[in-house]
Amino acid sequence: MPEKKLRDDIGKLRNEIENLSADEEQSKEKLEMLLQNIESGLENEEQNENQSELLAGLKESVNHFETEHPRATAIINDIMVTLSNMGI
Repeated sequence: MPEKKLRDDIGKLRNEIENLSADEEQSKEKLEMLLQNIESGLENEEQNENQSELLAGLKESVNHFETEHPRATAIINDIMVTLSNMGI
């Protein structure tokens, strides 16, 4: 069940990225990198070091996007909670 929620949240984040305006290209690139890191981190679940880096990247993104992109921040927070519930 947590995996399905995580995939749903990843889809929401992907939609949020696609809806960013052209003048937010830098934010879009950072969010796309974050999304790639999340997906690659999930593929390599057994590597604890990557999981720590993944969570650190998520926390950094929350701090960075908090005021500029509150919806993306909320989705990232949901992803962090789901990952925590999965033991990651």
